Amino acid sequence: MKTYRRILLKISGEALSSKNNSIDPRVTQKVSQIVSSVLAQNIEIGIVVGGGNIYRGAALQESGMNRVVGDHIGMLATVMNALALNDTFRRNGINSLVMSGFEIGGGVCQNFDHNQAKENLSNKQVLIFCAGTGNPCFTTDTGAVLRGIEIEADIIFKATKVDGIYTDDPIKNPKATKYTSLTFDEAIKNDLKIMDTAAFALCKEHNIDICVFSMLEDEDTLSKILQGQELGTIVRN
Repeated sequence: MKTYRRILLKISGEALSSKNNSIDPRVTQKVSQIVSSVLAQNIEIGIVVGGGNIYRGAALQESGMNRVVGDHIGMLATVMNALALNDTFRRNGINSLVMSGFEIGGGVCQNFDHNQAKENLSNKQVLIFCAGTGNPCFTTDTGAVLRGIEIEADIIFKATKVDGIYTDDPIKNPKATKYTSLTFDEAIKNDLKIMDTAAFALCKEHNIDICVFSMLEDEDTLSKILQGQELGTIVRN
């Protein structure tokens, strides 16, 4: 069984929402329980959160909004999600901190620094990374991989709405079949939309695995994977 010292978890903004709330407190509470279970295994964890539950720039950009402006708004949405997670974590006794890809004043959160981040993680503090890479034109998937590389994570976990990577969208195509594992080259060649090509290419270059899984249906899924159960889909060299 492969053991992990430090992991990076990517959570989409949509995963934090519900029909009635863009940020659902019940969902942030579930994420808190999941993080607690990871810490109980003596594994360090950093989190990258998206912002799609609050703002999705694609529609507005199609109507004429400047791409850079849209991306800046999207990065600010990730900050709101990170602050909501951080508040939930702290109320549940989890020592956590928000680090931003760009400077935000007023003591809202700290600027990202990879050396400081690694030191904090070594001291069992959970870090929530927001504002992507700090630059427009990069997805939060690419931002997650970049942060994973910078903090020297052993693996990147991506939580999605489905339990792994499929040959097609299993929600739209019931005949789609699930991959247990595949290579980065296969993921890129088959144009699998679970992560963007730049994210796959970075992982390939730095030899860091990605595990795609469904997190919120079963709160124990991530813990089970960390304990050696073969759940989700692994993408590796």
